[in-house]
Amino acid sequence: MTAPTKTWPLDAPIQSRINGIDQAELIQQLDAQGSAQISQLLSPAECMGLAQLYPRREIFRSRVVMGRHGFGRGEYQYFNYPLPEVIDLLRNGLYPLLVPLANRWNESMGIDVRYPSSHAQFIARCHAAGQCRPTPLLLQYGNGDYNCLHQDLYGEHVFPLQVAILLSEPGRDFSGGEFVLTEQRPRMQSRPEVVPLHQGDAVVFAVHHRPVQGSRGTYRVNLRHGVSRIRSGHRHTLGIIFHDAL
Repeated sequence: MTAPTKTWPLDAPIQSRINGIDQAELIQQLDAQGSAQISQLLSPAECMGLAQLYPRREIFRSRVVMGRHGFGRGEYQYFNYPLPEVIDLLRNGLYPLLVPLANRWNESMGIDVRYPSSHAQFIARCHAAGQCRPTPLLLQYGNGDYNCLHQDLYGEHVFPLQVAILLSEPGRDFSGGEFVLTEQRPRMQSRPEVVPLHQGDAVVFAVHHRPVQGSRGTYRVNLRHGVSRIRSGHRHTLGIIFHDAL
């Protein structure tokens, strides 16, 4: 999988890095396989700074220990508003790149919902429906931890794409812990895919389902995502979900 990026210095502002993303290539990959990579979206220093936020309980609204709920092993925390600046920049900057595809996917699947051009307008829609709790999250895994296959659906209003950014470096900070996607196709066996990521890399992927063109027209495939077992070390990930939760 080729990452749809241009080359930029890592000290460039985040919005400049977002502006350097090849939108056409990003959309082509998402159409073809339901996911796409963005190389070096965050610098090592930004990754380290975000990972080091984990102990600061006051900036999070809730903490989830996965084993208590059958979600896997490990834990994560949802940020509270106001979001850290880097997360707010990512949420607002990446959303416009994905809106055209989100609207086209819904049209092709016969879903009436259309998304506004700015993330602020979409969040206002969520909040008007009572979905007021922020959903960006920081995940922390240790040796033996994993995340079961799942979907991040938090209410009626769901933006169909989300982003995960690896904050740790494979082979140095941890081993194992691959990002995994599965695609459940009608009357067929599920298709798995492992997405190779390095520190600062992002993967954009479908939250719930996506359209696929078949011989008899367009049909929906159902996607889930998770993380394989950590074999050693510690792994941190930033999750950017564009809809808020009830």
